[in-house]
Amino acid sequence: MNKSVLIIEDEPLIAHDIFYCLKDIGINNVKISLKYESAIKEIGEYNYDLILLDINLSGEQDGIDIANFIINNNPTPFIFITSYYDKQTINRAKKTNPAAYILKPFNKQDIQVNVEMVLHKASYNELNKPEKIFIKEKKELISINPSEIDYVEAYDNYAIIHIKGKSHIISHTLKSIEEKLSGSGFERIHKSFLINFSRISMISGGYVFFEEKEIPIGRAYKSEFMAKISAL
Repeated sequence: MNKSVLIIEDEPLIAHDIFYCLKDIGINNVKISLKYESAIKEIGEYNYDLILLDINLSGEQDGIDIANFIINNNPTPFIFITSYYDKQTINRAKKTNPAAYILKPFNKQDIQVNVEMVLHKASYNELNKPEKIFIKEKKELISINPSEIDYVEAYDNYAIIHIKGKSHIISHTLKSIEEKLSGSGFERIHKSFLINFSRISMISGGYVFFEEKEIPIGRAYKSEFMAKISAL
């Protein structure tokens, strides 16, 4: 896999655990930074495909400070890996819009699935540039960019389009919406749900997450969906 990843973690044993998890899925271009200063230098000098970032670092600055540096200086997808999951920390982290959030203690699969998911999302964003679509709501036609859609939910012979916490009910079946959005980075993961791959925040325990909203991965769709994530 021709991808480059930077691990920012101040505990060497954990950093090397992550390193070997990445090696096992074929990512060979991996660097480790144990300190804030070296991490900032790496981010400033090199372009990585993905950064794995611990929130709690020794020193005054933490991983969220690094995330803000990434956003402002060299925009790169990043995943927070941390044991800190109190509300205040999560609220700070959410403001940086991480590609995913993995809690310690993690296992090998947590790392591999989320890394593959984020890299796959990046590929979708690069290859698929969807045009706007129009939906009819009451007497108006509303312009929607498919990239802003989180997921579409079946509702009898209707469909509910969920966009950043808002929803629109339209008189189309989920199947017809799936056909319209085919090739734009959408995946059917359940008989009742069509999801936008680029909007996923995490995959865990048989569910796909969009911030706090969890959507089950249907048994009939799971193998194909997970295979697509692994086919990087």
